[in-house]
Amino acid sequence: MNSPAASTATTRCTTLDSPLGELLLVGEESSTAPGGTALASLSMPQQRGAATVQPHWRRDPRPFTEVVRRLRAYFAGELFRFDLEFRTTGTEFQERVWQALETIPYGTTTTYGRLAEDLGVPRADVPALGAAIGANPLLILRPCHRVIGADGSMRGYAAGVERKTALLTHEGALQPTLI
Repeated sequence: MNSPAASTATTRCTTLDSPLGELLLVGEESSTAPGGTALASLSMPQQRGAATVQPHWRRDPRPFTEVVRRLRAYFAGELFRFDLEFRTTGTEFQERVWQALETIPYGTTTTYGRLAEDLGVPRADVPALGAAIGANPLLILRPCHRVIGADGSMRGYAAGVERKTALLTHEGALQPTLI
């Protein structure tokens, strides 16, 4: 679910250890979200375009209790879809792409071309679609990792292709490799 951002909202943040490294959760006050905070960003270490903690943000894990519970359930293989309130601030096109990511089922993948087709994006604008996917502020929750190349290749992921591969393996969309 996506709601417009309030200009006077207090920004809160916390971190969570995960199999992919430390996750940074950032949220804005919301009277309708679990814990009173709508998630604005979930990022990972060394992620391209990751959120960075700002001096005016409040470090407070309490409003993120439900988000953390659901992320832990996801990593334990017990949760397959996130139903949370999000408060992101992309362009109209980015928001449309990000919302479309939420429709890609757990354990499956789609291609950039198929997603463009589903959204009615002309072939010439597929690079813009890729850029919008790359700007997704809610990794894992809006599963941009489920979008792959038409040839099955693991094309870019803001947090690194190795994390994309790990997420798809976790979800069963890829077979684990034995090395």
